[in-house]
Amino acid sequence: MHDRPVSSRSTSEAASGKLSQRLVGSHVVAIGASTGGTEAIREVLGRLPPEMPPIVMVQHMPESFTGSFARRLDSLTALSVVEAQGGELLRPGRVYLAPGHSHMLIRRVAGGFGIELSRAEPVNRHRPAVDVLFNSVASEAATNATGIILTGMGKDGARGLLAMRKAGAWTIGQDEATCVVYGMPREAVALGGVAEVAALADIASRLLARFRRLDNGS
Repeated sequence: MHDRPVSSRSTSEAASGKLSQRLVGSHVVAIGASTGGTEAIREVLGRLPPEMPPIVMVQHMPESFTGSFARRLDSLTALSVVEAQGGELLRPGRVYLAPGHSHMLIRRVAGGFGIELSRAEPVNRHRPAVDVLFNSVASEAATNATGIILTGMGKDGARGLLAMRKAGAWTIGQDEATCVVYGMPREAVALGGVAEVAALADIASRLLARFRRLDNGS
């Protein structure tokens, strides 16, 4: 049985110093969001430095919008944000957004992790589905991963986040007060998939603090 999630408040000051190449090169961050997620994702990515492990994301939106959303994020953050094409090798400092027409998965390949796209049937009425991404991260990256579930309606991502936590990943859920719709994070908390609850403005600093602890071996 999992412990109840830790609630974090006001942690605006991020720890200083760069992350180790070992961590940046071996870790994966997975983010899932729906209603209200475009601004929530911008808020999180905008507070992160360019020296980050690769980030893979699902945001529920029509396929005609995912490319422009990726370009907008790329222009507003220090990270390099692209719409996934399939077949890419995950690179540090890069953010890969699932295209609106396909599920996105990661697979372990020579040299790290690669991206796979799938036109399989919708999951939780969504394609791309957060659960599909999170389940693949749980299977392929296990302890070398962090999962973040943000504002959104419904339950997509809750079971996948639980799978990630069971596999040894660290997991963060956006708190109710800062969600546009407290649906997906609520379901993830109820299932026991969330290790830490954080306000939107604190998620980036909590993620960086976690990485610093990993770098220090704690």
